[in-house]
Amino acid sequence: MSSPETLSVDVLIVGAGPTGLFGAYYAGFRGLSTAIVDSLPESGGQVTAMYPEKMIYDVGGFPAVRGRDLVKGLVEQAGQWNPTYLLGRKAQELRTVDDGLEVTLDGDQVVRAGAVLITAGIGEFTPRPLPAGDGWLGRGLVHFVPSLAAHTGKHVVVVGGGDSAFDWVLALRPVAASVALVHRRSKFRAAESIVREAREAGVRIITDAEVTSLRGDDDGELAEVELETRAGEHIVLPAQTVVAALGFTADLGPIESWGLTIEQRSIQVDTTMATARERVYAAGDVAAYPGKVKLIATGFGEAATAINNIAVLLDPAARLFPGHSSDKM
Repeated sequence: MSSPETLSVDVLIVGAGPTGLFGAYYAGFRGLSTAIVDSLPESGGQVTAMYPEKMIYDVGGFPAVRGRDLVKGLVEQAGQWNPTYLLGRKAQELRTVDDGLEVTLDGDQVVRAGAVLITAGIGEFTPRPLPAGDGWLGRGLVHFVPSLAAHTGKHVVVVGGGDSAFDWVLALRPVAASVALVHRRSKFRAAESIVREAREAGVRIITDAEVTSLRGDDDGELAEVELETRAGEHIVLPAQTVVAALGFTADLGPIESWGLTIEQRSIQVDTTMATARERVYAAGDVAAYPGKVKLIATGFGEAATAINNIAVLLDPAARLFPGHSSDKM
């Protein structure tokens, strides 16, 4: 008998990003009950947390789709099978039991599952701090931009030189009063095409410079940013928002203690997406094998492969390939 603190499902999916959401849809299509756990408070994983307003161009069937719209569609697609969402929760301990696996979440809730599918992306990520921004986080200093509208009419300074920094610059430029990008080097990590797009759009780009201080107005609201260039020049920019796009650190957290083969924060899998531990599978960016290409589209296919193999694991009489979904609708 299950206690009030125990939830029993066929498949527990660890990670509510695009791959996990598609895995929940496909599990329902195969007639499997599903729960999805994620440490973030909303579904969508990195897409929701880091770039909900950015356009995504490499998902089949969508010439371009905004991040939040892709997540909305995936949630709706999975929703027809009523998966259980356990958001803002962390998967902690994994145990093998006679009829499958048990995963303990923070708060001591236990999820009993026939199999576990890990779709944790890059794992738990922590943004790298802006040294000069101490005390300003949440008071004008942000790491992500979940809503462009919140910055309408504001002066914005984006700090960083990667793809995300330039993505935010280009996304914010149409709504902000002004947008400037500051990078401590003259060379960028971002793709040359997006750097060129920003330059052609007339974005002010200041290189070989670092933010030395953030200053407030008489009401304590962020008002301006001071920079110092390598040549010793001091520059002051108006700023009601500073976006610190300096990258992040990531780790798999407790998953690393689950008896899996992990190399460079990636879980090694075979052609069925099975890991080194029985009944545990992985898909999406967290899964690794020779020749792997990390794309959202790749994760969708891996999730389907994992779920089809889980279906046979849980019911040996089931067919590995159930037919096309269009045949059953």
